[in-house]
Amino acid sequence: MITKAPDLETERLSLRGHRLEDFADCLAMWTDPKVTRFIGGKPSTDQEVWFRLLRYVGHWPVLGFGFWVARERTSGRFVGEVGFAEQKRGLDEAGAGPELGYALAPWCHGQGFATEAARAVVAWGDEHIPMKRTWCLINPEASASIQVAEKCGYREFARATLRDAPVVLFERG
Repeated sequence: MITKAPDLETERLSLRGHRLEDFADCLAMWTDPKVTRFIGGKPSTDQEVWFRLLRYVGHWPVLGFGFWVARERTSGRFVGEVGFAEQKRGLDEAGAGPELGYALAPWCHGQGFATEAARAVVAWGDEHIPMKRTWCLINPEASASIQVAEKCGYREFARATLRDAPVVLFERG
């Protein structure tokens, strides 16, 4: 079993596991309303971001997959987070198994970083995650996120409500 995030590289990005020193960058991203508009609808608290970081680190030794921190290769600038998680969202079988997720800092929206990072993570998952089906859920108004999922081979298979908000479910594999 893989117990920590392996390092991945793309043309413009370095992806690695979360570290304590990533907290400030993660906090800045998750407290920005531009980021959380379609992900939960409100900025996260310090504690929510802290628990998220710990959850991401904990996924690796328990499940053998998880999230990466994405940074720009040339500058080291924080780009965002991307990976797979087991969220136990209560969506029955529709939401079972590794769920792809991605969130990017506002400075890099619209530059193709999300697709680049997600493709690298999905390729890693194809090789290392025993469950061949992965899925994701996206706010129906988040057209840019839907495009990223579709570029990575995800297709809509259902619609649901999660915490009183509509979501579109996509799957691959």
